[in-house]
Amino acid sequence: MLFWHVPAPNEAMLISGSKRQAQETQFRIVTGHGSFVLPIKQKARMLSLALREAEIVEECVTQQGIRLNVRAVAVFKVGDDSTSIANAARRFLTEQDRMEELSGRIFAGHLRSIVGGLTVEQIIRERDRVAQEVKEASHTEMEKLGIVVDALQIQEIADATGYINNLAAPHAAAVASQARIAQAKADQEAAEREQQAAALKAEYERDTAIKRAGFLAETEQSNARAAQAGPLAQAKASQEVIEEQTSLAQRQAALAAQRLEAEVRRPADAEAYRQRTLAEAQRDQAKFEADGRAYTERTVAQAQADANSARAASLRDGNQELIAANRVVENLPALTEAAAQGIAGARLTVLNGTEGVNEVASGIVAQGLAILEALRNSTPAPSMNGAAPAPAPEKS
Repeated sequence: MLFWHVPAPNEAMLISGSKRQAQETQFRIVTGHGSFVLPIKQKARMLSLALREAEIVEECVTQQGIRLNVRAVAVFKVGDDSTSIANAARRFLTEQDRMEELSGRIFAGHLRSIVGGLTVEQIIRERDRVAQEVKEASHTEMEKLGIVVDALQIQEIADATGYINNLAAPHAAAVASQARIAQAKADQEAAEREQQAAALKAEYERDTAIKRAGFLAETEQSNARAAQAGPLAQAKASQEVIEEQTSLAQRQAALAAQRLEAEVRRPADAEAYRQRTLAEAQRDQAKFEADGRAYTERTVAQAQADANSARAASLRDGNQELIAANRVVENLPALTEAAAQGIAGARLTVLNGTEGVNEVASGIVAQGLAILEALRNSTPAPSMNGAAPAPAPEKS
């Protein structure tokens, strides 16, 4: 509408000419909403509440008498309260473009005052302290102007005499020395790492060459084995044939040995055993005949001796029985010889050797003595002078 005015969010509308003032001012302040402005009777003007920046470049002298060029930046604006807006409107409404310059001069004056009471070292090390003291020193003046300082920062401190450079020289030299030492250590470590890398590379190349040589040797060995596979297979086949032939020859030799054992050796052993058995039988028979003849001769000789003794006793005692027995005894050798000849012509098997021959001869002699005993018992003995016949001697 033509008579309706609305200020921007960062503006304050100042209406003068109204008889009704809500504030203790000669004009009405409107922010955040619109208002009617009567033409001719009332007049409306806008005051910016936007943020402003003032750059301060000032040459200051420290407590030590050293000149410093200090550069600072102040950020400020018109306060949002009615008092601040009224104060700023009265001072800057027609000169809002010069607000930064005027505020900057005020900040510069307080900055020179604060820097003059400090040393260079304090200013360098305590920049926040300097900015805070400048803000506090200018607070009263800024409040009268209706300005609120949001921030003040010391951006740069320049020294035309070289004091700051000289002050920093020892530290710079130490830092440079440490930097050179660090660079030397870095170069040394880099050289060592390069050497290690070169050694690892050489070792890797050596291992690669060794492995390549090993692979080449294995390849050549495989090729050689492949080339020899045919002759080796043929030689192995020939060896297997020879082994089979050898095994066959061994089996044939074993068969021939078994055949020789069955057809020649065992019959020969049987024949030799038969001949040996026959020879032993003949030997035992000859020995039996010889032992029989010897035993017969001994028995006959003993019988003759006994007969002669009996004959002598009979003749001496007149014993006719013994005389008759003497005749039998005289014929006993002939009987024994006839019995021996009968045995000699017979094929007897003697089982117990010499003892068996002795038993046979003893049997023959015992038969002769039995015959003699029978003849003696059958012949009555004559009595001599009415005496009983003498008992026959006991044969042992």
